[in-house]
Amino acid sequence: MAQQSVEIEKVLIKEAEIQQRVAELGAAIDREYEGKSPIFVCVLRGAAIFHADLIRRIELSLMVDFISVFSYGSTTESSGEVQLIKDLESGVQGKDVVLVEDIVDTGLTLDYLLRNIHSRRPQSVKVCSLLYKPARRKVSVPIDYLGFEIPDYFVVGYGLDHDQKFRNLPFLALLKQ
Repeated sequence: MAQQSVEIEKVLIKEAEIQQRVAELGAAIDREYEGKSPIFVCVLRGAAIFHADLIRRIELSLMVDFISVFSYGSTTESSGEVQLIKDLESGVQGKDVVLVEDIVDTGLTLDYLLRNIHSRRPQSVKVCSLLYKPARRKVSVPIDYLGFEIPDYFVVGYGLDHDQKFRNLPFLALLKQ
């Protein structure tokens, strides 16, 4: 982590703040889905750490699945083109789905994912996103459970990366320019 700390300009959201907010989101989801068994769909790879921490805070009986899409590559700007890399392994027809995303910025990826999942006729679909950047929005998408709204910064840590690095940081940070 020493090499990574050299490249970090500033910690934006501390580990303790993240964990407190994840606990609050878990409690809200527990209340809303009481008596149900939702399927938590993790959007790989960025949401993996958030997803893992979140489901450990949930007391409901639940299922998990994973979906992977590609829209960034090694740049800090979304290409605007979304490609499905890994599809769900379980069916979601008639089930309550909680789609767990790391960050919503333009909304294009989430819009694609929501259309894809809705086409499978689930009972319901809710979105839980760790981060939202309203300044970058191109498409309006629902976020039912939100961790933090942030300014238009490119952030790394807690699952979010730059060129596959920095995912293991326990906090969210800005890179040096």
